Amino acid sequence: MAMDELRSLQPNSGPIQRPEPSGDGVRPQDSGSRAPEGQAFDVVLREQLLQAPPAPQGVRFSTHAQQRLQQRDITLGDEDVAKINSAVDRAQEKGAKESLILMDDMAFVVSIKNRVVITAVDQPSMKQNVFTNIDSVVIA
Repeated sequence: MAMDELRSLQPNSGPIQRPEPSGDGVRPQDSGSRAPEGQAFDVVLREQLLQAPPAPQGVRFSTHAQQRLQQRDITLGDEDVAKINSAVDRAQEKGAKESLILMDDMAFVVSIKNRVVITAVDQPSMKQNVFTNIDSVVIA
């Protein structure tokens, strides 16, 4: 296809023109992508990479898990929550994604990545129960 044919297909086709830099040497489209004044990109990047990762937070309980705890009359104390947190930390170290945490006469399905308890099961409810979509079991 000839160049004239291409131009006839594209409206307003003509030579591509780059905007001229302003007096400070910055093109108009570049103005929003600059690093803060006085800091080079590599310096900012290194600072961000060297920051310590945030400390792991405690587990949260999904609405479903809260309902199950209430329905099954399961009360968790601070010590129980600390055991669940410890179990989640150990599962995370091993690369688990979804774990079944067995603690005393209870079981918890937990999203390790999100640190969220998905559901809670007491001893009577465990009978004839099948846990799916888990990749690990932690005994707390």
